[in-house]
Amino acid sequence: MRRPSRRTVLLGLGAGAAGLVGLRCAAPWWLRVGPVRAVAELSDEAQALVAAAWAGLDPARVLDLHVHVVGFGRRGSGCWVNPRFASHLHPIERLRFELYLAAGGVHDDDEADERYVERLLALLRAAGPAAGASPRALVLAFDARVRPDGVEERERSMFVVPDEYVCGLARAHPGLLACASVHPYRRDALERLERAHAAGAVAVKWLPNAMGIDPAAEVCRPYYARLAELGLPLLVHTGEERAVWSADEQEFGNPLRLRAALEQGVTVVALHCASLGEARDLENGDAPTPTLELCLRLLERQRAGALGPGRLFGELAAVTLANRPPEVLATLLAHAELQPWLVNGSDYPLVAIDPLVLLRPLVWRGLLAPEERAPLAEIAAANPLLFDLVLKRRLRLVAADGERRFAPEVFESARLFDKL
Repeated sequence: MRRPSRRTVLLGLGAGAAGLVGLRCAAPWWLRVGPVRAVAELSDEAQALVAAAWAGLDPARVLDLHVHVVGFGRRGSGCWVNPRFASHLHPIERLRFELYLAAGGVHDDDEADERYVERLLALLRAAGPAAGASPRALVLAFDARVRPDGVEERERSMFVVPDEYVCGLARAHPGLLACASVHPYRRDALERLERAHAAGAVAVKWLPNAMGIDPAAEVCRPYYARLAELGLPLLVHTGEERAVWSADEQEFGNPLRLRAALEQGVTVVALHCASLGEARDLENGDAPTPTLELCLRLLERQRAGALGPGRLFGELAAVTLANRPPEVLATLLAHAELQPWLVNGSDYPLVAIDPLVLLRPLVWRGLLAPEERAPLAEIAAANPLLFDLVLKRRLRLVAADGERRFAPEVFESARLFDKL
């Protein structure tokens, strides 16, 4: 085979680089979200699906447990983005962050923080079944990565959203609740927990794969004890992580590593129901096992009352996205006995990134009625938060004994705090 000339190689590299730059510039524009539309502006078919989704739900108890806030911190919010993701010198990293911002309705870095929150509030206001009956959202802080010796590693963190910022948003906007994020390896972790609780945080969020947290580590035990004392549920990413830098620590997303928190009486929410990836089965010879299977095993023990003083919930954020294995939804719908231990979250703004939300495969698998695809797509374009609720309410598993759907209580996620 004839070797390509140097000129050919250079032209090819130049064309590839130009294509990459073009993609980086075009993709956020192409994926721009449209204006928020009221339900009354939708087609009759879409309005009927919205009405059916809200039927039987108490709007005051409908709470989206998984809503991210992001920003550059240029107006005093304290938000921070790793320079690699904020710089045009790193087009791939910048593209990834721009997709998140574009999905949140942001197109200007200088006003990113305010515009993002404004659109989120508009989506919530437009999602309710009637005026004054809007659902609420738990907005998530995000702590930096911290080494086991307590030293913060900002250079290995993708972004930071301070506890003070989300607590301030919750105080200013009744539709928002604040979820703090305190890394357990910090030397002042317990003091930070107490400050966040005093400021109004109602829960704490970890992403162990990205933050470098081993939930089974001994250093976490005093942290778990304080969480139980304060009555703060712990929301923990479970399964593989692909949206945020996660280094080589995907094993930290193993649901079985949460047993220590449950043993100490903490209410734990396994985000995503560990619906992506594999981890070691720590109870059966460390064999690689789908993390969803490990999560369902723990939820079954919860149902049987065999998890000790803590409570475990599985959460549905991102389970409908295109990157999930096709059997995930069918498996979750099939386990009707576990639905009292399921709660809902959207993983906004990911649910607003159009290529991640594919309805046609759900129809092919029989999980969605064919005639509902077009009106659902219309709802997705008008309001992705409402779309997440309606889609999950319309999912069904056709079994010999009839259709199985997610129960209304799954979406009344405010019940998570009932016993605290």
